[in-house]
Amino acid sequence: MNISFSPPDITQAEIDEVVDTLKSGWITTGPKTKLFEKQIAEYCNTTKAVCMNSATACMEMTLRLLGIGEGDEVITSAYTYTSSASVIDHVGAKIVLVDTAKDSFHLDYDAIEKAITDKTKAIIPVDIAGVMCDYDRVMEAVNNKKHLFKSSNEIQSAIGRVAIVADAAHSFGANYKGKMSGEVADFTCFSFHAVKNLTTAEGGAVTWKDISGINDEDIYKEFMLLILHGQSKDALAKTRLGGWEYDIVYPAYKCNMTDIMASLGLAQFKRYDEILERRKQIISRYDKAFDTIKIKQLKHYGERFNSSGHLYLVRLMGKSETDRNNIIEEMATMGIATNVHYKPLPMHTAYKKLGFNIEDFPNSYNQYINEITLPLHTLLNDEEIEYICKVFKDITS
Repeated sequence: MNISFSPPDITQAEIDEVVDTLKSGWITTGPKTKLFEKQIAEYCNTTKAVCMNSATACMEMTLRLLGIGEGDEVITSAYTYTSSASVIDHVGAKIVLVDTAKDSFHLDYDAIEKAITDKTKAIIPVDIAGVMCDYDRVMEAVNNKKHLFKSSNEIQSAIGRVAIVADAAHSFGANYKGKMSGEVADFTCFSFHAVKNLTTAEGGAVTWKDISGINDEDIYKEFMLLILHGQSKDALAKTRLGGWEYDIVYPAYKCNMTDIMASLGLAQFKRYDEILERRKQIISRYDKAFDTIKIKQLKHYGERFNSSGHLYLVRLMGKSETDRNNIIEEMATMGIATNVHYKPLPMHTAYKKLGFNIEDFPNSYNQYINEITLPLHTLLNDEEIEYICKVFKDITS
């Protein structure tokens, strides 16, 4: 067999929707992007959503919306992909990394509280593999240090504490204590990259909770300025008869979503419940098959939470980094692509140059050295799942 790690699940429905967009004469940000935003907001139980060209852009523009910059600090996990932290550097703020909890892929919530200073303006928790963080604990941490908080713009003042900006690149469709990912954190940033559960090829979206004293429409309009050069009218508005004139309010950025991208998302949305259900079935098959071997899986479903089932993370207990790498190679020789999520940020050159040392993040390192991620996507058939289970058990037993 030749089993890919995470190919996009594209059907004729997506193709037809894209073709419809191409024939419409409107291929950049337009009616389909606006419709996709509306559907995302409804799905996440929020008033508004803004679509952009990546989750990275969503996080960066949110930090800019919050007025975060030089002299400020933003906390995130050492165990994540670079985008969770690079956006902090982009806005000129200081990156503050915290370790995961022991034997956990999620942040150490006690470490978050200890890391908060009077310069901290936001925290970016990471919903890894589709499993949401314990946002009650995150909120407890920021509220316990509320007395240190110093606001520097109107939205910060209205929130009145360190803002919680969720890196929910993996968790679109997940829920936590009866609330959808998208309505739990102050701001939530999703990814619709090609490997994600719901894809627009590239792309992302940001949602937010209502903020007392701040109009949601004002937040939406500010995002529109940020993602399209600070231009007072988008391209759709400028096409109206006599409506050519516009203003540049400030020199901003260019990270809007196009209608071609949105059309993919609209088609995927129609079958997203089926996609999530299939992922859940695959996870259940894996969990049952591996209950007799010495591994530890990330738990995707529980009494108070449901994952989006984005990645199947496994720790090979008692195995070294070399053992793990050898297993990845053996799986590859059997035609099965696997991956590692993640190599902690302090192990990368960019973060070493910023002064981070992996020795200061022992829990993250221990999660990494024996982690392997198995294929989990909706193009897998039952025969392939059975084959993956057999090969993995044979190699690791």
